[in-house]
Amino acid sequence: MGQKNTFISAIAAVSSNGMIGNNGGLPWDIPEDVAYFEAMIAGAALVVGRLTYATMTAFPEDTFVVSQSQVIDLKPGSYRMDSVEKALSTVTREVISVTGAGRTDTGVHASYFVAHFDSVKLNLDHPDFAHKLNSFLGKDIVIFQVSKVSLEAHARFDDISRTYQYHLNLKKDPFALETSWHFFSQPDLERMNEASRILFEYTDFTSFSKLHTDVKTNNCKIYCAEWTQEGANIVFTVKADRFLRNMVRALVGTILEVGIGKIDLDQFRKIIEQKDRGAAGLSVPAHGLFLTDIEYPEGIFKK
Repeated sequence: MGQKNTFISAIAAVSSNGMIGNNGGLPWDIPEDVAYFEAMIAGAALVVGRLTYATMTAFPEDTFVVSQSQVIDLKPGSYRMDSVEKALSTVTREVISVTGAGRTDTGVHASYFVAHFDSVKLNLDHPDFAHKLNSFLGKDIVIFQVSKVSLEAHARFDDISRTYQYHLNLKKDPFALETSWHFFSQPDLERMNEASRILFEYTDFTSFSKLHTDVKTNNCKIYCAEWTQEGANIVFTVKADRFLRNMVRALVGTILEVGIGKIDLDQFRKIIEQKDRGAAGLSVPAHGLFLTDIEYPEGIFKK
């Protein structure tokens, strides 16, 4: 038996209720050896879990059947965790366990996600391996890539930044009902970008955090916060070293109040300084929010 190896892969989920698919293909047969991989995925909901392989994925929020109070988490027993682990175990002929990069509220999507897992197999970063995995997964998840990572790599704790995007649509669009929020009027993007730049002056974002969480600190370093518009589509992009529960949705809701003239920039600044969730605006609906990137130190991924 070869030494256990850590891998990262990328997965994407695209539908709302996909189940694990099995096309009857033969399991992946690879010599045992030390190797590390990364998997990349595209889709619309976020998955968290500890695997022997690390995966990057994307999937829609409704891919999992969960109650409103649950988080989409790649923990043992969750739908996504089970489907990915079962596919990996089937193809590698090993008992595979997965660890994901994090979790998110029900309804939030992910166009990029990472998870890791260990295996004794060699060459799992071959494109054919990702192709074979996809044949054992339902239509709501797709694995784009599997890559080698360092032995100590951890999908959740080694990240150095994450990027989210929130999507608004100024017109009713039946094709974007699940991926953007229909906003009623044109907000003032110039004022909203002025408010967003104020975020760089602060690190304590208690005013935008879900109450009664178990985190030790509400401090975050924001690197980017910007509003852009193309036609009827408005996107808020925010990048930080970490995010609090509900933080992006609360930020969007509060900055939109600046954009429609409900509050001014001085009031927005005071909301931050009050460190009181009750002072900030309402959280916008989850279905417009996407996790779009997770950044890791250069030394983690191996060629």
